[in-house]
Amino acid sequence: MPPLPPPGPPGFPRRTLLAASAAGFALLAVGCTPAPADEREQVTSEQADELADQVAVQEALVAAYAAAGAADPSLGAQVADLAAQAEEQLDRLRAASPGGTSSGAPSAGGAPSGPEARAWLRGQVASAVTSHASACVDQSGARAALLGSIAAGLSGQDGRLA
Repeated sequence: MPPLPPPGPPGFPRRTLLAASAAGFALLAVGCTPAPADEREQVTSEQADELADQVAVQEALVAAYAAAGAADPSLGAQVADLAAQAEEQLDRLRAASPGGTSSGAPSAGGAPSGPEARAWLRGQVASAVTSHASACVDQSGARAALLGSIAAGLSGQDGRLA
């Protein structure tokens, strides 16, 4: 007569363990489901105001590129791609802003002529970087990511202007 197989390990039978694991996984999946996108992306009035301010900051930067290009045409030619990037960033900010427009007219001021225009423009870019990075903290979701991305992109522009 052949020997009997050894008894299974003590504890739950395999089917019970599998059923309990499936139920636990289902509860875990339900508990980890994020809130609906509508709740996460609702904009408070403070966030909307701050985003509108950032649109104005970006408008001023676009105006600064134009002013620097007018003050030093050779610089304008050198940074035409950077100016185009700043305009694209402005379009994205406008699209993300609940109002879609800024709270005021852009005010970049006048750029100095000659070699000083590059340093002035670099200061304008650095100021926009600081503003966008600071505002990013008070936003949520896609708006925070957008402001952070724009700040990072402008930091690269600052490096190219150096």
